[in-house]
Amino acid sequence: MTNSVDFSGRPFHFIGIGGIGMSALAYVLAKRQFPVSGSDLRPNHITHKLESIGAHIFGRQEASNLEFFLPQVLANAEVLNSQEELPTVTNSILPQVICSTAINTNNLEYKAALELGCPILHRSDVLAALIADYHSIAVAGTHGKTTTSSMIGYMLLEAGLDPTILVGGEVNAWSGNARLGQSQYLVAEADESDGSLVKHAPEIGIITNIELDHPDHYETLEEVIDIFQTFAKGCKTLIGSIDCATVRDRLQPTISYSLYSDTDADYSVTNIDYRADGTTALVWERGKALGVLKLRLLSRHNLSNALAAVAVGRVLGLEFGAIAKGIATFEGARRRFEFRGEVDGITFIDDYAHHPSEIRATLAAARLQARPGQRVVAIFQPHRYSRTLTFLEEFADSFTHADLVVLTDIYSAGEPNLGQISGEHLAAEIAKHHSQVVYQPTLPSVCEFLLQTLRPGDLALFLGAGNLNQVIPEIITTLREPAKATS
Repeated sequence: MTNSVDFSGRPFHFIGIGGIGMSALAYVLAKRQFPVSGSDLRPNHITHKLESIGAHIFGRQEASNLEFFLPQVLANAEVLNSQEELPTVTNSILPQVICSTAINTNNLEYKAALELGCPILHRSDVLAALIADYHSIAVAGTHGKTTTSSMIGYMLLEAGLDPTILVGGEVNAWSGNARLGQSQYLVAEADESDGSLVKHAPEIGIITNIELDHPDHYETLEEVIDIFQTFAKGCKTLIGSIDCATVRDRLQPTISYSLYSDTDADYSVTNIDYRADGTTALVWERGKALGVLKLRLLSRHNLSNALAAVAVGRVLGLEFGAIAKGIATFEGARRRFEFRGEVDGITFIDDYAHHPSEIRATLAAARLQARPGQRVVAIFQPHRYSRTLTFLEEFADSFTHADLVVLTDIYSAGEPNLGQISGEHLAAEIAKHHSQVVYQPTLPSVCEFLLQTLRPGDLALFLGAGNLNQVIPEIITTLREPAKATS
């Protein structure tokens, strides 16, 4: 794949445009008035939104999609050539074809792009080009990227800095996963899953933590650290959490933050109060008290994310009052402890957590929010065979804050099933550490079980990066139907 992105007006065509990362790029490019098109097998609200701002969307990934551009190419060739000559296809209007790591080289649309001679770019190439085009803030780390980048974007927006934002989740404040601002600032989530993190060289880089999370791409933690070290070298200013020993010892960030006041971090907190309705803490900057920070988000991991946002704000010259005001009203991104509804006293929460560390943190937040006597019911769909197998022991011990654990089968995310691990196997391992574990192999069976099992007062927490959350509306609707019948 080539990596030279053309911002002169040449079209962009995305194979798999409906993905959360691809669609954010497509949105910003379309809003910047570049010709944008793309294909996706499953149209959704994201592709509909792209269509509404002028993107051309194909409902299939076929070779014929690229014929959409040929009339423009041939017309351009006729202008360039005399009437006596046969028109030759010029590359000047052939689109730049954008792919993610998920696109297979056997994809018919991809093969057609190769045959036509289209420039073919990875999603990360476009993001790297945008990062280079702005005064950029890029948030990296194994966990917390979406929340931290969204919080920083929201903080800058509230402070009047009008940033461009690209994140890996949808945020109500800008009605999606991206917005185009009119200032020099860009806030982006930078993903390490496929190693493309090394392409990014932002003005300010943030690393929240480092763990092995993608064993389909990395064999060891050392390989992951190497990617982050390369990213760190490309950042003019590196902000990092030294509560993560790997960040502290292997990266030595320019500016550090910590939840502990005895770590000599540049930014730290004391007087922490974790409550069911949010968190408060006194923030310190290099030994000087800045003021009290309040946030609606729960638990210690989100306080850590907020400290990263404070550090960014201060680097950009914002007064603490403006920083605190923005953070105080930030509601979080979708699928990050997202409230989905309450029926018959049962509260439904949707969360993207799919790594053992994320599950522990999210369940700790749920336990904090749960009222006395309220059950925390964790419903988990494992994501990828490779991740489930690699972290089997860690998963088994990560549900201690749940009263009841409901497991379903593994969401493959395109990985082949080699028969080494299953959802039932994981359920058996969790049962060694937890007395209440139930395995339901399919989403319909999960739905049926929960309708029979959930009771008033329960906090039902749906965990995973797959499609488990699709059952939430069905359960809520079914529970509401008897109430309608008696009203």
